[in-house]
Amino acid sequence: MKAVHFGAGNIGRGFIGHMLSASDYEVCFVARNPNKISMLQKRQEYPITLANAAQDTTIVSNVTAIHVGEQELVAEQIAAADLITTAVGVSALEDIAEPIAKGIYLRMKNNNHTPLHIIACENAIGGSTRLKKRVYPFLDEQTRTKAERYVSFPNAAVDRIVPVQDHKDPLQVTVEPFYEWVVHRPALLDGFKEIEGVHYVDSLEPYIERKMFTVNTGHCVAAYFGYLHGFKTIRQVMSNSTLRAEVRHVMEETGAMLMKKHGFNPHKHRKYMDTILERFANPNLTDQVTRVGRSPLRKLSPYDRLVRPAMQASEYGIEIPHLTSAMAAAMLFDYEQDEEAMKLQHMIREDGASAFIREHMGIPHEHLVHQHVVARYEELKGHKESTILT
Repeated sequence: MKAVHFGAGNIGRGFIGHMLSASDYEVCFVARNPNKISMLQKRQEYPITLANAAQDTTIVSNVTAIHVGEQELVAEQIAAADLITTAVGVSALEDIAEPIAKGIYLRMKNNNHTPLHIIACENAIGGSTRLKKRVYPFLDEQTRTKAERYVSFPNAAVDRIVPVQDHKDPLQVTVEPFYEWVVHRPALLDGFKEIEGVHYVDSLEPYIERKMFTVNTGHCVAAYFGYLHGFKTIRQVMSNSTLRAEVRHVMEETGAMLMKKHGFNPHKHRKYMDTILERFANPNLTDQVTRVGRSPLRKLSPYDRLVRPAMQASEYGIEIPHLTSAMAAAMLFDYEQDEEAMKLQHMIREDGASAFIREHMGIPHEHLVHQHVVARYEELKGHKESTILT
């Protein structure tokens, strides 16, 4: 079996590539970094290390790589593949849409009717559907018609913490022991070979929202409150009892919404939250607050990890004082090396916090959530300014 994976970063190598290789796929990474591409081509293997006490290390084998700019070669790989996966970031999906389309075109031209599954392993709801919408405009009508029969884009939810790291071996990657990869089973075509360790479900939305609004929400909340208090790493934040409790409170608010909406068992969901908090506090992982908090504009958008659970909770009549505080903290993220953080601060300076909440976050001025976020923003901003002055 042959898999083509877009993105040879830490998630690509440390999570998706590892699982595909373990399921006996030959994995071809499509990447941009010439050094990593050359090393993967030469060695055809790399080590991954678990962030546990034993530092267990596994060698991932049967891999190679090509440059994303070599579009003819990329198309040939896709034309012969059984599976395409991505881990490039949601915003970069549009950059790989055309190469994928060229591969599908060549595949249909060659009358390769073996089922092809394309799974976007991104931190987003409906990532594969988004990718399909970007790929199909590059295909002519005849190719699209054929592709609808033989190519599927199953949505997925993925979860594994892989922080930025620096090793002597550029291919080595350290990952947390926990992982979860969930795929929407109804979208699978006949003949699909299941990937070992992947959980296939008939209804994906509950798993995606549970992950997004517990793990992703909790992680960025830890980052934004940690940043306000001057902490450098998530582990330091989780060692502070007050901030750890704040993260827990936010997860309890999103959890109340998730249990109401999806019927999750309260006892099991509390255990899930406990597991997430312990993962954040892993003493063998060092994850920078500024990395986890990066791209605040995306994280404050209407359908992402802060605004969407807040608005859904509000619809259910659930009070969310901690989640609104978290959104306010995100609005104060002013890390100078983050382009989005600087744009965020500029938008608020130009038009004010209320206009930003209305226009960017999509929360109407008259909505209670809007008013609560404004109030908490002013409180936290005043506290931050008084701290700087003293």
